[in-house]
Amino acid sequence: MEFDEFVLAAAVGDLDAEPRARPHADAVEFRMDLADDPLAALADYDGELPVIATNRAAWEGGEAGDDEARLAALAEAAELACVGAVDVELKSLTDGEGETVAERARRTGTAVIASVHDFGATPPTPELRGLLESATDRGDVGKLAVTAEDRADVLDLLGVTHEFGTAGARVATMAMGAAGRHSRAVAPVYGSKIGYAPVDPAEATAPGQYDLRTLAGLVEQLR
Repeated sequence: MEFDEFVLAAAVGDLDAEPRARPHADAVEFRMDLADDPLAALADYDGELPVIATNRAAWEGGEAGDDEARLAALAEAAELACVGAVDVELKSLTDGEGETVAERARRTGTAVIASVHDFGATPPTPELRGLLESATDRGDVGKLAVTAEDRADVLDLLGVTHEFGTAGARVATMAMGAAGRHSRAVAPVYGSKIGYAPVDPAEATAPGQYDLRTLAGLVEQLR
């Protein structure tokens, strides 16, 4: 996956949902940490959409506990033909074994998304810029998800998104929570390369997500 153009990913914990995602999604984000046997599910996958494999750590909003085991599984997933990209936390890439995942991914042409999630707030603009600089240095795409308390937070995030996008960097940004919900539809206009949405609104994997059909329609209308 190149991410030269915007990619709308259906966030799923079960790859059996892929056929329902096809009419509106460009890819599926498979949350390995939400699946019982994720590597077996990936091995059996015969869907049409490429997979973004994510095995989210509990310390960054996911359900995967043991870091060594989850990163080993993600590294194995990175080498599967159906996986076009892997999402690795920036902290894992800088302080943990995440670089091993990135190395194995790149040997097989799999893209690396270096991600940061802040579930408490939107950091000041200099910090947003610094996080995206680090993420784009470490990954093919730098992903930054923050929590907005008001529209000013969203404006800060969109400004940094535009700055990086016009400089040619591949970034994916979104503001979580009610105040930031509209950012999921608007951020692609400012250069964000990836959006995430559940097929079923009841299966949201992050605060403030639109369902897939709704987000696809909004993004299309705003382009």
